[in-house]
Amino acid sequence: MDVQCTSIEEVRQRIDRIDHDLAALLARRGKLVTQAASFKKTTADVRAPARVEQVITKVRGVANETGASPEVVERVYRAMIDAFIDEELKTHATLHNAPGSRT
Repeated sequence: MDVQCTSIEEVRQRIDRIDHDLAALLARRGKLVTQAASFKKTTADVRAPARVEQVITKVRGVANETGASPEVVERVYRAMIDAFIDEELKTHATLHNAPGSRT
């Protein structure tokens, strides 16, 4: 939905609401990433470069469909994925280096 704001304050308020929603969605995504770590056997499985490229291709398509800049979306997603991979590697190490772990 395109909204024409009438002031910079309104623009900022709308951006603040979107930022809140984005942070909540990142939290949900992060919880799923943490769960994924338990299914992966190696750090290579965590890094999963082929999966990263699948996600990038998918979100670039969504960007094109929704009128977003595919370049901006890709840059944001690559940064986000890198951060989540770092977190997932920590979780993976904890799970797989714990006493009694399967590996």
